Amino acid sequence: MGSTNHITTKWIGGNAFESTNTSGNTFKIDDAEDSTGLRPKSLMLSALAGCSGLDVVSLIRKMKLDVDEFHMETIANMTDEHPKHYDAVTFEFHFHGINLNEKKLRRAVDLSVEKYCGVMEMFRKFAKMEIKTVFHHK
Repeated sequence: MGSTNHITTKWIGGNAFESTNTSGNTFKIDDAEDSTGLRPKSLMLSALAGCSGLDVVSLIRKMKLDVDEFHMETIANMTDEHPKHYDAVTFEFHFHGINLNEKKLRRAVDLSVEKYCGVMEMFRKFAKMEIKTVFHHK
């Protein structure tokens, strides 16, 4: 049996909620275009990028790789019918630098995508995933 995570999400008026995550940090969730809150489905994409990004950064450190900049682009297709959901996601890893070790960086991405990132595994249950690794040599 696995561990249990418990979060509390409280309605704070209008279409806004305040959610307290497992670390005790809070953030606002709502669906208004002009809001400071985060939209629920977008949060899922941020969780995917955050999960895999943490894996990759950890592996970059462990492998002592030289990377000047690293970012991810997450492009998700939303269905038209309700309940609207993501059915396909293109997830791009972008590495910038002078001395990029492409082989080891691809290995770091593969380890995250195939072994470590639990959010990636969850996404695979409902969306077709396409993974791309892009190198920007300076």
